[in-house]
Amino acid sequence: MASGTLYTYPDNFRAYKVLVAAQYGGGNVKVAPGFVFGTTNKTPEFLKKFPLGKVPAFETSDNQYLTESNAIAYYVSSDQLRGGNAVEKAQVVQWLSYADNEVLPVVSTWVFPYMGMLNFDKKVVNGAKNDMTELLNKLNSYLLTKTYLVGERVTLADVVMACTLLNAYQHVFDPTYRAAFKNVNRWFLTVVNQPKVKAVLGNVKLCEKEPEVPAGPKAEKQGKKEKEQKPKEEKPKQKEAAPPADDLDETELALRAEPKSKDPFEPYLQTKSTFVLDEFKRCYSNEEVTVSIPFFWNHFDKENYSIWFGEYKYNEELKKVFMSCNLVTGMFQRLGKMCKHAFASVCVFGKDDDNSISGVWVWRGPGLAFELSPDLQVDYESYTWTKLDPDNADHKATIDNYLAWTGKDKQGRPFNQGKVFK
Repeated sequence: MASGTLYTYPDNFRAYKVLVAAQYGGGNVKVAPGFVFGTTNKTPEFLKKFPLGKVPAFETSDNQYLTESNAIAYYVSSDQLRGGNAVEKAQVVQWLSYADNEVLPVVSTWVFPYMGMLNFDKKVVNGAKNDMTELLNKLNSYLLTKTYLVGERVTLADVVMACTLLNAYQHVFDPTYRAAFKNVNRWFLTVVNQPKVKAVLGNVKLCEKEPEVPAGPKAEKQGKKEKEQKPKEEKPKQKEAAPPADDLDETELALRAEPKSKDPFEPYLQTKSTFVLDEFKRCYSNEEVTVSIPFFWNHFDKENYSIWFGEYKYNEELKKVFMSCNLVTGMFQRLGKMCKHAFASVCVFGKDDDNSISGVWVWRGPGLAFELSPDLQVDYESYTWTKLDPDNADHKATIDNYLAWTGKDKQGRPFNQGKVFK
């Protein structure tokens, strides 16, 4: 397992590649504390180790020095990430080159003008958008029958490509644009919601609408004018020192701005509820169902929460039980941002080559939660959704069975396994 020190500034997507790879590699990779871009990387001590002064840069525990993010990521990653055999290893390298040489330049050309880092040229931006559409169409076709770019598991190809597309998904891939690339969206959300990836990236918030063209030089002039009028105005204290613009390359410039996405459940949060979902989740996790189910019914607020039954549409296509469980787990991972306002108990009934998926969901609001935001519309169309009435005895019995992991499905298959979304 590789260990060493990574030199980088905060929120550097290139460093994300390395840090995610290190999560899989299991080594001890530390980020150098107190690193200041434009200062630290220009000191004689740094340049002695890394003559080009580029970051990210990596110093191994045995005093070897590496630069270039893909090379560092390859070094600290696991055998799984590098590919399972000679062909897969070559395919991983192929995707790394493709991400850097084909995808990243297009992302940069499209994203930076909206970040105010480059002058906005409509012809250039539209050209980049068209180029990106062509790239994503090809990637979308490639991913039609694939979960990952290489093989059947996450590899460095997925990590690097996802990090390369990260800024585009956060800044310019608005819901209307990305709707045409469902396979790419599925793949991207699958990758960024892997536990080891999420440990580095956190919850990735997708762009809600294409940002407006920034004022650019006009905004800068206005800022100078205000500064002249208020020469003694105290500057607000910065949370973190940002790298000087002169020292950033084109890709790194986009990292200075990150728009905040609104919570799609916000309209329903204006009314205070008597049902504290987190309290029920804790009770369900720590107590027997003989305690947690009565707790649920004693506290459930039918005015501000709703209960839904979701049944997988394609049960006849399910094969192995473990694969059905993986389908459920994948859906949970892709809906991570919904976790704060929802709970679900989803069950697999039956046996290998004869099983089904269905479950009970509880969330804030009266309607189908997935329709609140395109970001939540990942897997829900594969299910038939029915709203349950908490005052209906039959519906209540169904809810109890799914919470207790007992009973049978509609075809009489016995309970096999359950998964909880909390």
